[in-house]
Amino acid sequence: MREVVVEADGGSRGNPGPAGYGAVVLDPATGETLAEAAEYIGVATNNVAEYKGLVAGLKAARELFPDALVHVRMDSKLVVEQMSGRWKIKHPDMKPLAAEAGRVFPPGRVRYEWIPRERNKHADRLANEAMDAGRRGLQWEPSASTAALDATAARNAATPPPSGPPGDATAGAARARAALTGTAGGTGTGTATAGGAGTDPGGGLGTGTGAWPAAVSRPTAPDTAPDDGLSAEPDDGLFAAEEAVAAPVASGDFEAEAGATPTAGGTALARTGAAGASAPRQGWSGPDMGAPATFVLLRHGETALTPEKRFSGSGGSDPELSAAGLRQAEAVAEALAARGTVQEIVSSPLARCRQTAGAVAARLGLDVRIEQGLRETDFGAWEGLTFGEVRARYPEDLDAWLASPKAAPTGGGESFATVARRVAATRDRLTAAYAGRTVLLVTHVTPIKTLVRLALGAPPESLFRMELSAASISAVAYYADGNASVRLLNDTSHLR
Repeated sequence: MREVVVEADGGSRGNPGPAGYGAVVLDPATGETLAEAAEYIGVATNNVAEYKGLVAGLKAARELFPDALVHVRMDSKLVVEQMSGRWKIKHPDMKPLAAEAGRVFPPGRVRYEWIPRERNKHADRLANEAMDAGRRGLQWEPSASTAALDATAARNAATPPPSGPPGDATAGAARARAALTGTAGGTGTGTATAGGAGTDPGGGLGTGTGAWPAAVSRPTAPDTAPDDGLSAEPDDGLFAAEEAVAAPVASGDFEAEAGATPTAGGTALARTGAAGASAPRQGWSGPDMGAPATFVLLRHGETALTPEKRFSGSGGSDPELSAAGLRQAEAVAEALAARGTVQEIVSSPLARCRQTAGAVAARLGLDVRIEQGLRETDFGAWEGLTFGEVRARYPEDLDAWLASPKAAPTGGGESFATVARRVAATRDRLTAAYAGRTVLLVTHVTPIKTLVRLALGAPPESLFRMELSAASISAVAYYADGNASVRLLNDTSHLR
């Protein structure tokens, strides 16, 4: 039975606002573009546009291969979770669209996977082309689209040629990425027909003297790894924030899901490539990615400000560990020494982290590398204040900060969006540098929560819903294909 990949996206410039969708059907073996669909749909929400993109992509796949097995990939957590049956669909605008999508192929022939936004650029570009065309009062035309070419160039640029000696971990990861992404085929011409439609990432400490649990075992279904452990069934109404400030997991970018630079648009379905060619079956699971980079995330011990719950970031007094904090650092050092699996130590430059890291390093006989990207948020004028004091002095600024990840604290501090971009870039550097190794990252509340949020694909507001104690341990494993597995969160058993 033929397998195809459908990637779909939708967006709204304003929520609701002028909206459009894009969808592409791909050969899973070669990455060849088999069909594209895009349409400007007038005023709608992001989620409605995403659902319409899904419906159009499924219909395009059915027109090509009515008996196909379909692998849908989207960067909308909401659509993926609802269509997979894990979240309820309550919004009246989305119920009929979800039902329509469910009727295109028989049950059991479609599976859904969430992917980061940067892996959904082809469909995103089509959606923006459609919105641009609608703004000019035009229809999207396949002949004017550059989405397929842009997606191919992006994939090629993101896959550097493997290099290095045999056994080099970085070279092996590059080969794995190349095998997964493939290269897109050339775009042919065809007949156009109307188209339808902060917390901790962690790994468990396990039992006995082994490594962090399952640290070297690849999930059997890589496409579902980001969804592990999700059991919530949120009301669609709770995702208003996601529609407005949805955050791609890998990049840390808090901009709207379909807000990239557009080019041209309208309504059409274009076939490109040889639809009748049969590709070899690839199966429903990916290749073994080998040992991941495992980050053991350690929040520093207490300072004098910690028990008073005062804002303490990178723009304040840089306090040292208190007597209690020094005892916590020694306790966690003893626990990690007993475990014996940490191979490298990387620390925030702030004093409280360097002291905590130093205690562990002395026990393990390791050096400490300082990484500026692991520093805490700069809280501006709020540094040293309690939440209540900030509420009394800067009520409007605090409300804005609580409502949007793009809002910065009073006095030129960092927004959570800014911190997320910094932390994501640091994560990417460190996973490349420490592929296959277990690394202790000694850092702060916001960086740890951000790493967990990004690994889980959780919305920005989740930063306010996670508990992270002083000197707590969390862990997350990062695989060569970009998937992450959160293994432990806020473990304080070593402090008891």
